[in-house]
Amino acid sequence: MQYTSHYQSPLGSILLAADEVGLTGLWFEGQKYFACCLDKEHEEKELPLFETARHWLDLYFSGTEPGFAVPLHFTGTGFQNEVWEILRAIPYGQTTTYAAVAKHLAEKKGLEHMSPQAVGGAVGHNKISIIVPCHRVIGSNGSLTGYAGGIEKKRFLLTLEDADIGKLFLR
Repeated sequence: MQYTSHYQSPLGSILLAADEVGLTGLWFEGQKYFACCLDKEHEEKELPLFETARHWLDLYFSGTEPGFAVPLHFTGTGFQNEVWEILRAIPYGQTTTYAAVAKHLAEKKGLEHMSPQAVGGAVGHNKISIIVPCHRVIGSNGSLTGYAGGIEKKRFLLTLEDADIGKLFLR
């Protein structure tokens, strides 16, 4: 069974979803792929996990690296889950590229090459925005591209983290 709750962020309303294992979704209202993995049968209910997620988000939006993990439950394909695990390791305030994530995944799998476009598809379908920091992934050419919540939200989040975005541009 999945449960939902809401969080009001400086960027608008956020829908949180969880099951007995962990957080399964965190979407900005109206974003691309909004609530894409939410079971038809779900219930709005306050859970301790939602309190933990809200505390994490409160710290994050205050400009502080939260310093603790929220229990997560990835519900994507095996490939997506592997990509999302790599995203979790991108340090606060830093960025990486789709190509770098693809290279890391290829090395992990013992492959010569992995498609940055395939990685981009998995990054774009990240169901747990912000906590799984897909906003920290940029184009190899320095473009701020590919954020389901919208490029302005991506720019806001990177600025909040004091990431060096001076040379980044909109594609």
